[in-house]
Amino acid sequence: MKQLNTIRWGIIGVGDVTEKKSGPAFYKIEHSRLVAVMRRNAEKAADYAHRHNVQKWFSDASELINDPEVDAVYIATPPDSHARYAIETMRAGKPVYVEKPMARNYSECLEMLKVSEETGMPIWTAYYRRTLPAFLKVKELIESDAIGKPLLVNIKLHKPATEKSSKPEEMNWHVFPEISGGGHFFDLASHQFDYLDFLLGPVKEVSGIASNMAGLYPAEDTVVGTWKHESGVTGSGSWCFVCDESSEKDEITITGEKGTIVFPCFTHGNVKINSNDGIVEMGFSNPEHISQNLVQQVVDELRGTGKCVSTGVSGARTSRVLDEMVKNYYEPHRSNS
Repeated sequence: MKQLNTIRWGIIGVGDVTEKKSGPAFYKIEHSRLVAVMRRNAEKAADYAHRHNVQKWFSDASELINDPEVDAVYIATPPDSHARYAIETMRAGKPVYVEKPMARNYSECLEMLKVSEETGMPIWTAYYRRTLPAFLKVKELIESDAIGKPLLVNIKLHKPATEKSSKPEEMNWHVFPEISGGGHFFDLASHQFDYLDFLLGPVKEVSGIASNMAGLYPAEDTVVGTWKHESGVTGSGSWCFVCDESSEKDEITITGEKGTIVFPCFTHGNVKINSNDGIVEMGFSNPEHISQNLVQQVVDELRGTGKCVSTGVSGARTSRVLDEMVKNYYEPHRSNS
């Protein structure tokens, strides 16, 4: 693949996630320019381009993909179109950076990786926690033996339902499996499992039970599961997206031979170390555009000056874990359809 000094980006799907979390990173970091955006709604595409000072906008993804002034493509659409757009982009000879989860399911991820191998075009997944200060500090603490050998990890993510008073047509696409692959679990637990893959190594065994307790939407709303990393660390977790506000929880706990590390994944909180020396808390600040550090790594790799820590291969591993966790809920539905 030809190396470039400045990477000219196109974005497919300029919705909310691209307004602050990711979009501005592509024109603010070094050796990177945002030259084209696409959204099916032409008026909204034009508005985004105007507000972000982007020279070109499209309402057709293929036109952006095949534009000779676009070197690489960021896919920020819902997951049901990730595989299709990524494959089209790679077949057009262009690298891909795709939102998470990488696709609706592991099978689609494998299709994407196959085309990446066939075309020689790289693919990266937008799991930016691998580059954020607090999460890098936890990795440093684990690797420096701050709590001794890691033994087990536990995740608790419990959130109230935001859909209680909504009609189906008013609900976010995240709770419709034909679009997202699953429910809020796919959207949020994907970040957690990807980070644990980065921290403790790939998951080699996984099982779970998913259910729909509140009946608000088609997707699962409650999941419990266990898993084991190749490193030997065992894990357990519970996710509930229909609990009372009094039960809200966002916590990852890593227990080692000499202490524990506790930190949130989504709420802005401190990293806490509990050992024989007492409790130590550390606070961290994130970049203004939270994907910025990861996008910089993608640009650096495209320029041949660095490597990105979140690849299509690692993103696919996370999708496999998600699939295994909820298969008891979806496989009966699919076999009866």
